[in-house]
Amino acid sequence: MESLSLAFSSGWASGVNAYLVVLVLGITDRVGNLDQIPDVLGRWDVLAVAAFMYAMEFVADKIPYVDSAWDVVSTLIRPTVGAVIGVLIAGEASTLDQALSGTVGGGTALLSHLVKAGSRLAINASPEPVTNIAASLGEDLAVLGVVWFAIEHPRAAAAIAGILLAAGLVVLYFAAKLVRRGWRRLRRRPDPALAIDSRGRR
Repeated sequence: MESLSLAFSSGWASGVNAYLVVLVLGITDRVGNLDQIPDVLGRWDVLAVAAFMYAMEFVADKIPYVDSAWDVVSTLIRPTVGAVIGVLIAGEASTLDQALSGTVGGGTALLSHLVKAGSRLAINASPEPVTNIAASLGEDLAVLGVVWFAIEHPRAAAAIAGILLAAGLVVLYFAAKLVRRGWRRLRRRPDPALAIDSRGRR
């Protein structure tokens, strides 16, 4: 049950920032050599790649429109990382347990990725960079906090991740409704080029 909770928490976090999840888990395993964290995540080559990709995402995630393009590229990467971490966390468990853990990790990562990508599209309606920077830093802090907490308290962290995921999906739903209303109003506006002037001419 605890491994499944850790898979859920790390899956949610992977959907937001997969490379930071690998870094946190890998460094924690190197420092503490914890049984619940797969040793492969603490390998130097894995940590080096994760650190390089996280540095790229750290920059790209704070630039309007570039962050959305990065999210598109990450649509397959984040859920895949979440699923792989879930399978690794299951360890020597049965094939069914590994499949369940992988499904939980990958499915949760996909949902949280969709929430992140959707919220970034909404934020980019206002192209100033301050909101993007604040959102990105907030996401990184949330990922760091949830994954670190999940290592010691997997069930409580899974509950927190579940609340964050549910809240994100609700916000995304209402944001999508607002966007649809905006598009409808925009389409109903008359074209200025076809408007009739004061003399009755087009």
